[in-house]
Amino acid sequence: MSDSTESINWTYGEYLQLSKLLALQGEERGISNDEMHFIVVHQTFELWFKQIIRELREVRDILNQENVPENEIPKAVDHLTRITEIFRLMANQWSVLETLTPQGFLSFRDGLGTASGFESYQMREFEILLGLKNEDRLGRMDPLKGFKKVAKDSAESAQIYQQLKMVMEQKSLFESLMDWIGRTPIMGSKFGSKEDSDEVAKYVEAHLEAHRQHGESVYGNSISEQKVSERLESANNNAREFLIPEGKINRPRVGLLFIESYRELPLLTWPRKLIDGFVELEEAIVKWRHSHARMVERIMGRRVGTGGTSGVDYLDATSRYRIFKDLWGVRTILIKPQNRPPLKGAEFYGFNSK
Repeated sequence: MSDSTESINWTYGEYLQLSKLLALQGEERGISNDEMHFIVVHQTFELWFKQIIRELREVRDILNQENVPENEIPKAVDHLTRITEIFRLMANQWSVLETLTPQGFLSFRDGLGTASGFESYQMREFEILLGLKNEDRLGRMDPLKGFKKVAKDSAESAQIYQQLKMVMEQKSLFESLMDWIGRTPIMGSKFGSKEDSDEVAKYVEAHLEAHRQHGESVYGNSISEQKVSERLESANNNAREFLIPEGKINRPRVGLLFIESYRELPLLTWPRKLIDGFVELEEAIVKWRHSHARMVERIMGRRVGTGGTSGVDYLDATSRYRIFKDLWGVRTILIKPQNRPPLKGAEFYGFNSK
């Protein structure tokens, strides 16, 4: 809080600007209790979206530094933890809206016109900021298209479009995260060093061989069965393609594998906490979207959405969105600790191998 605000003797209402806030529910239109309930819930969502965007920017700016100070990673984890808890809270908030009966909703639904949560520009902003790609959206939708269309209607619409366009042109949180992970020291080899490429390649091949042996040891008794053999071969090929897509080693994915494989190393404590934080966040977002779909299905069935979408089917599709795919995908190629390639440079990671 700045010195100027500390010197003001605020009242509770003044500090929160309650007079303005409590005049924004449309009671002057003679809305029903059910409609006010609907409005309050969605306004609350938008307030949380505003906080989410600020928190995400903080994390992105931390990771976007060329050299990220180690003491700032715990700060990034704290921001992620807060965002995750907000999404968990919002998932539970749908249950509040479920107290609205189907008939209660239908009594004011027509008054919404084409207004839809689909038009929430703050939701589009945090999706873009996180790194959701257009090709991963339902129908490869361009989230800016609708906002660009109405940008000419008012100064406010133009400002919203320009804000979303600017966010789209900036580095996403996912990109910043993977760039940071890509600089992880692997087997004691530092990113950019002369021997780094060779050391990383040796680690990749050692892990892939251990991955192959792990599969054979688990399914050894049925390895002669064609289906099992084909599945193991497919799993090994997928592991190789994950780490060496199109024949070129993907160092960020290898760094991710190294962090997940050697989680007990002291130097990797906060990196793995950060990665866990992103996984927990995306899981919370997925559950929030799923809860949204179930709430809509319960109240309005499978009718067309107010924004012209397919309603529940569209919402169910969004719950399958994944942004941090690599963080989920690496789990498929992990092996048990006993089979990991022997650690090199253990002292570098603050761990005595003896």
